[in-house]
Amino acid sequence: MSVRPLLRDLAAILGPRHRTALRVYLVWVIAYGVLQGISAALLVPVLRDLLSGDFAGAVFWLTVMAVVVVATCVAHYVQAMKGFAVAIVVLTTMHERVGDHVGALPVGWFTSEQVGRLSRIVTSGTVMVGGLFAHLLTPLVAGIVTPLTIAGATVFSDWRLAAAMLVSAPVLYLAFSWSGRLVGKGDELSEAAAVTAANRVVEFARQQRTLRAFGRGVEGHRPLTDALTEQHTAGRRAMWLSVPGILAGGFATQFAFTVLIVAGVLLALGGSVDPVGLIAVLALAARFTGPLAEVSALSGAVRMAHNDVRRIAAVLDEEPLAEPVSSVPVTRPGEIELAGVGFGYTADRPVLRDVSFTVPPRTMAALVGASGSGKTTVTRLIARFWDVDSGTIRVGGVDVRDQRTEDLMAQVAMVFQDVYLFDDTLEGNIRVGRPDATEEEVREAGRLAGVHEIVARLPNGWATRVGEGGAALSGGERQRVSIARAIVKDAPVVLLDEATAALDAENERFVREALNTLMSRSTLLVIAHRLPTVVAADQIVVLDDGRVAENGTHPELLAAGGRYAAFWRERNRAKGWRLTAGG
Repeated sequence: MSVRPLLRDLAAILGPRHRTALRVYLVWVIAYGVLQGISAALLVPVLRDLLSGDFAGAVFWLTVMAVVVVATCVAHYVQAMKGFAVAIVVLTTMHERVGDHVGALPVGWFTSEQVGRLSRIVTSGTVMVGGLFAHLLTPLVAGIVTPLTIAGATVFSDWRLAAAMLVSAPVLYLAFSWSGRLVGKGDELSEAAAVTAANRVVEFARQQRTLRAFGRGVEGHRPLTDALTEQHTAGRRAMWLSVPGILAGGFATQFAFTVLIVAGVLLALGGSVDPVGLIAVLALAARFTGPLAEVSALSGAVRMAHNDVRRIAAVLDEEPLAEPVSSVPVTRPGEIELAGVGFGYTADRPVLRDVSFTVPPRTMAALVGASGSGKTTVTRLIARFWDVDSGTIRVGGVDVRDQRTEDLMAQVAMVFQDVYLFDDTLEGNIRVGRPDATEEEVREAGRLAGVHEIVARLPNGWATRVGEGGAALSGGERQRVSIARAIVKDAPVVLLDEATAALDAENERFVREALNTLMSRSTLLVIAHRLPTVVAADQIVVLDDGRVAENGTHPELLAAGGRYAAFWRERNRAKGWRLTAGG
């Protein structure tokens, strides 16, 4: 079991600010291990003089041992306090450090699997790392340093016994490494299954309405059942993987002890060591293998903790979006420009290919195209949720990569089709758009988006909590709150993913009125499906297979007779459909 990778990962997750504390702690742990080894090695002269009748020599060596033991106790206390201090640093700063880092990662990093893994990292993983400093690292390091010190001190009394100690070292190393790998592999299996199971539990809890609507509320959810079964299977497999490693570690420790006893007995039988020396050797052998037995017992727990350390380090190793020290000043507020943009979520599957168009300030552009043509990707790239693979995106006349995130986001407001509201008050959810907005500005944004009509029906008005995800409101009402956020933010650019696509007539009316307000003050880029939204646009950009197939006004594109004209005819036919009773 190698300690160096563990220490390297620990230094990485603590960061430059706290690495000195880690080094100081390790120095004291090593000092504790060395002093413990020296105090054990002093047993040899003490016993030799005591058993041979040299009481003056025994008193001298006992005095030396007493001094070393006191120093060992001091070192043990100091390293323990240093270890607890570093553990507290981990528990108090790790969440903040991980949170600050993931906040700078591309949104594409946040897959369901990554979110589930991140959830476990910031809960059980952080606690495990704190426990590593508080309880595991000291016996691990001292359990290695102490036997090495004893072996080094033994050279001065009998080099042959020291050689016997060193002979067992490779066996111990291989056994402990193999044991740790087995336990680590089992822990990785359990971790993967636990992440999947946790995701399925959250999914089951959040989607109760859908499940019950299809009669699955009582019978359960098959993906959840499968995930829990797999977690149970993985846990059992992990347990069986750890058993051989534990047995191997114990066997290797006993092997080292046996080698020392046999070597001592052979030397005694050959006359090289007297019986008094043999007794001292046996005592030293016990002190040599004692810390190793503790290392063997802890190897599995340490490897599991190292897995958690490595997972945290892996998150911190993820490259954030590069940001300039300061943003290039905006030259054309409200303008959106895409020039030769190419992008793919994976290297082998491009989503956008050489996309170019410009949306002048205070105009409205509609993105039209079949599902999968890249419409939503365009809006996400404008907000710099990802970086383009090629080409340039400019907002306000400046490349989004030359703007700091807060400066870019100050220019952009987004209204998604799938609205998420936080478990906060109605007013608090609107203030997400601009926390420093005055009460009058929040109320005016609510009035323009039709939220005031919702407030009148709620028991506590603006102070009513909407529940996690906005569960207390309907889909249309959540959409109104989302648009109120955009209005109160008063950003030069607003990106909308067809805000009226799934609304009833009443909610659609409020939303359309709010959109008219936004059009009077901001540049709008709308992913459009409904004909009134498309016709109202100053510019229509038709995407097809990741490329700009057509670009122009409604009359121009109809006259061209291309893809947009086909889209228009299809939507008009669908608009004329009626359900009639059969006769």
